[in-house]
Amino acid sequence: MDHRVEKVIEVVLSNLQQKVSIEELSLTVNLSPSRLRWLFKVETGISFARYLRMMRMREAKHLLETTFLSVKEIMLKVGMGDESHFVRNFEKAFGLAPAKYRDRFLRGKLKDAARQEPDQ
Repeated sequence: MDHRVEKVIEVVLSNLQQKVSIEELSLTVNLSPSRLRWLFKVETGISFARYLRMMRMREAKHLLETTFLSVKEIMLKVGMGDESHFVRNFEKAFGLAPAKYRDRFLRGKLKDAARQEPDQ
């Protein structure tokens, strides 16, 4: 994988709680935003925006399973500021709203389908 894409992924994963723009990231790897978007998609097979959303949903799922943080606190920890978007994205990725996911996970009644990784 291209070292610039690896650097972008490293920055994204270490800063999920912050707003991350492709413009700022492109400066760190000395590429234009459009060139970084293109290179990222070529190297990973998915768009930068989809990758970022997928990583945020994966982290949200982990936090729901391992902490007692509220859904709003988790939403903020993964860098999302709009609860309706967060719930919609989580539900699309895992088939359940975050609160329902946690409830079923804690009761051990989560079906295998909901344990999948977020859609790419």
